[in-house]
Amino acid sequence: MEESMPWTSRTLIEAKQEFVALANSPHANIRALCRKFNVSPKTAYKLLARVRTMGSDGYQDRSRRPRHHPSRTPAEIEDEVLSVRAFHPLWGARRIAGELRKSGRARIPAPSTISTILSRRGALSSADAMAAIARLAGDPAGELPACWKAKMPPTIDRFDLRIVGEHLLSGRILDRRRAIVLITHWLGVRQSKLCGLIGLSPVTWRRCLRIYTEGGADALFARRRSPARKFDREELKNALFDTLHRPPSGFGINRTTWRVVDLAGVLTLQGQPVSEDTVRKIINSSGYKWRKARVVLTSNDPEFSQKLDRIKSILSNLAPDEAFFSIDEFGPFAIKHQPGKSLTGPGERPLVQQWQKSRGKVTLTAAIELSSNQVTHFYSEKKNTAEMIRMMKILLDQYENCRCIYLSWDAASWHISKELSQAVEDHNSRIVGPTVVIAPLPARAQFLNVIESVFSGMARAIIHNSNYHSPDEARAAIDRYFEERNEHFRANPRRAGNKIWGKERVPAEFFQSHNCKDPQLG
Repeated sequence: MEESMPWTSRTLIEAKQEFVALANSPHANIRALCRKFNVSPKTAYKLLARVRTMGSDGYQDRSRRPRHHPSRTPAEIEDEVLSVRAFHPLWGARRIAGELRKSGRARIPAPSTISTILSRRGALSSADAMAAIARLAGDPAGELPACWKAKMPPTIDRFDLRIVGEHLLSGRILDRRRAIVLITHWLGVRQSKLCGLIGLSPVTWRRCLRIYTEGGADALFARRRSPARKFDREELKNALFDTLHRPPSGFGINRTTWRVVDLAGVLTLQGQPVSEDTVRKIINSSGYKWRKARVVLTSNDPEFSQKLDRIKSILSNLAPDEAFFSIDEFGPFAIKHQPGKSLTGPGERPLVQQWQKSRGKVTLTAAIELSSNQVTHFYSEKKNTAEMIRMMKILLDQYENCRCIYLSWDAASWHISKELSQAVEDHNSRIVGPTVVIAPLPARAQFLNVIESVFSGMARAIIHNSNYHSPDEARAAIDRYFEERNEHFRANPRRAGNKIWGKERVPAEFFQSHNCKDPQLG
């Protein structure tokens, strides 16, 4: 109503009061009043109800502030920001963010967010008293008041005075601070009084006066390049590339390629605290790039729509005592030096020998339960019906409290064999444990099998670029990957399919447009 009423000479509240008075009069026609005031009936009845329940307060505009802020900084992080500010009252948002990063906190608010937190919690100085001083410093022409000029010592260079006056009214807060130091010093303001007023440290005060004494106003306001920029430090660059040229497994990280967050964490542990942005700047300036390719898969099953609709119907009506599993095999893949995507220096091209002697092979059979995102896996010698029956028995034991479990897989011959169908019928006829229902995927539709997305994420994390010495070493890495993945999704059930787990191709959930299968994996 506030946006629709054609208020002319009346104020908003006066128009609302007039509308309510007319609406409450005998034989009032609300619809006619709505047309007269050019508002909708819904808005009108909402205003009348608000006035009846709230009285005169109902005429006031309601706050448009959202009740909930999903992206608001958690309270514990705000408390840490205030704690650092209380211990270092002269520090700004960037210094506070750096201190939080040194303490090892994973989520660091942006400096602008920290400034907002300090302002909201009343931890900032009173609108930064420098702004008030700058507004009183002179007129729009940039001239200092005559009373100020009269108090200046005669030894002050008029050229320096003009430069200081111009910078006092400039937009750069550093220039304004330096100008205030000089002017207040010339006017005889005590250092302790000014430092307490504008939040300036005595060290900065003395440094500004020393620079002015040695080089004049031009030296004081000259743009200076910080000698402590981290991404220019050769020591940090050498440490970064020395770490980058080593495998992540050497630092206890279960990956075969580096991520920026992992590099920053390792450097911090090595005594080189650095942010992710600094790591990116060093890497990008050195010419490192990521390279990738994409392949699209399709299915030509004539019953594609019917099978897909059945699976979607099962998932949409899945009860709490039911479980739906996507099942498939991964491999066999040879234990040898595997190719993959990695950060490379300019002019470099990673090479993997085409002909290598295999150190063994690994075949993995796994199932993912879609409602809890928990993966069950074991290793197989072959892909056959016996392994599918083995998986069914393992799932029946793990989910014995369920009333029904659905098993979904592709149209491989051992997935649709008579022996497997007979095993399912025999189990269901005994009426012991959960009922088993088969929900097959369309033929040649591996890209709809959710477990393929998990396989893709696992391969990117621990198989691409790998060079394991034995099948046991590869199995240990796979076991650790799934253990960490299951633990993560038990603690964060709403974050299923998050890219933290090896950048899975798509979220680990069933959806008809997903391309879960990675063609590189075979």
